[in-house]
Amino acid sequence: MNFVIGFLIAVAVGMTGIGGGSFTVPALILMVGLTAGEAVGTAFVFAGIVRLIAAPFYLMGKHFNARYLWLLLGGAIPGLLIGTFFLRLVGREAGNPVVVILLGILLALSSSITFAPLLQNRDFARKNSRWLPWLALPIGIESGFSSAGAGALGTVLMLNYSEMTPPQVVGTDLVFGLVLAVIGAAFHWKFGAMNSSVLVQLLAGGIPGVLLGCGLARVVPARRLKTIVAAVAIFAGLQLIWNGAITLRANRAAAQSTRVAHDFR
Repeated sequence: MNFVIGFLIAVAVGMTGIGGGSFTVPALILMVGLTAGEAVGTAFVFAGIVRLIAAPFYLMGKHFNARYLWLLLGGAIPGLLIGTFFLRLVGREAGNPVVVILLGILLALSSSITFAPLLQNRDFARKNSRWLPWLALPIGIESGFSSAGAGALGTVLMLNYSEMTPPQVVGTDLVFGLVLAVIGAAFHWKFGAMNSSVLVQLLAGGIPGVLLGCGLARVVPARRLKTIVAAVAIFAGLQLIWNGAITLRANRAAAQSTRVAHDFR
């Protein structure tokens, strides 16, 4: 199961730059049974290794924008440190289901803009580049806190509000996500919030999967690639909503059981 999960997620990452945390964290919590802290830490390391393999494919083809990358990192790295510290502070209560649901709604709705040309503004990033670090700050905070869906928001932002081509957006997001994953993984590794055996199994499927995804991205036409990226982001948002709803219901059931047991005593 872990091999299949790693393979499918890595194909999505290699082809679209999305999915490292959006799919991995919910899968590890719901299907593998890891705690929230372990799932986030394992997903960070997995995403970092997968993106490290994928990044050269886009860098060699010059499918990235260095200026936008630095601007995004300027806001996301401080946010990542804040989010990681908050995750460490709250421990196993990380991944508040309400926050996850709201993030999923935001991701699904923002990704839908790809299919509404009138709502797009391809000159926004070029004319308002000073705002990119501030827009990336909350992305970094969410990435540090849950590793789920935040990177996809950066992809959607650049896909619909910059002049970059879809391959450039994917390449820029891969390097952007790689830097955040390396920093985040270092913190989670230090804190011990990671499951090594699950990580090895994920990588066994993830390494061939990311190579396949990168190969597919090179042969898919740019317009179709943009559609695929948006569709994957929408699916990631719906996945987060579903995961948050299940967790919220489980938490409420557990709280109700605790109250009943307390009243019975």
